[in-house]
Amino acid sequence: MTSSPRATPLAPPRRTPQSSSALPHPPSSSHLHREGYHSVRSFSCEIMSSESRLYTFSNETTTKLRKFRLGTSRAKDPQAVIYEIDKKTLEIRPVDDDVYSDIQSLADELPEHAPRFVLLSYPLTLDSGRLSVPYVMLYYLPITCNSEVKMLYAGAKELMRNTSEVGRIIEIDSAEDLEEIEDKLKEHS
Repeated sequence: MTSSPRATPLAPPRRTPQSSSALPHPPSSSHLHREGYHSVRSFSCEIMSSESRLYTFSNETTTKLRKFRLGTSRAKDPQAVIYEIDKKTLEIRPVDDDVYSDIQSLADELPEHAPRFVLLSYPLTLDSGRLSVPYVMLYYLPITCNSEVKMLYAGAKELMRNTSEVGRIIEIDSAEDLEEIEDKLKEHS
């Protein structure tokens, strides 16, 4: 095949809507539908599929997560709940039905050698005088816990974050770190 004298070998390829060399972009609804997805949300769920296949939430737990998030946005006092992962079933669930409104009693409930996820809504007044109620997840990972359990919780951290819809994660490695939680929250508010 002979080439035309007008052809330039260094010319960039023309991009057409069907071209796979186009710049990366989010998948369109029609593309997702052709691929068997029903929405962008189900596509993003597929991305987290390895986490969601491994770890589970009961319907009761997801309902509690939602109620806690919605119910604490206007709270006058700090509110916290503690979650754990069942090592046998890999279900993420509340440790108990208690809602802690005192940071010291929360610290007393955290085990010395086992990680936990703590959802915390903490009303505070910023230096500007504005009231803020950050909703965060404390990723409690004591340095004394074994590697297997650390890996278990590390694998579930982002799934817990997304399911609980917290604003951010604060990592702590001892119950004493809770004494400075207000300062940590003010740093990022």
